Amino acid sequence: MASNDLHEFYAEYVAVLNHRELHRLDEFVNDEITYFGDRATREQVIAAITAEIEAVPDLSWEVRDFAVDGVNLAARLVNKGTPVKPWLGVEPTGKSFEITEFAVYRTLGGRYTHMANLHDSELLKKQLHG
Repeated sequence: MASNDLHEFYAEYVAVLNHRELHRLDEFVNDEITYFGDRATREQVIAAITAEIEAVPDLSWEVRDFAVDGVNLAARLVNKGTPVKPWLGVEPTGKSFEITEFAVYRTLGGRYTHMANLHDSELLKKQLHG
């Protein structure tokens, strides 16, 4: 995929997440991938994303920076939401948060073969318990 195509691919992926069209994730995630360094199936990835949305029903992702290096993608996003269940090790308090996420992906054949991310959980704790 060309760089412009990967930009469009990622933008559509984030739109799918934000619109809760998780039934479309098979368009983006390979059958088997490396997920946070471990082997995983697409179903396991979908289950993890579903659990995030269940914990934070209004969770949203906004892309702030995006880079492509061959088949590798990197993004800096802002995540917003109000947890109703524990998320990232933090109990819900009824307060909302806005944190940074850094995400990296590798693609092959038009789908992700590697996915990992890092959240600013310390800022999350401060916002929810501050």
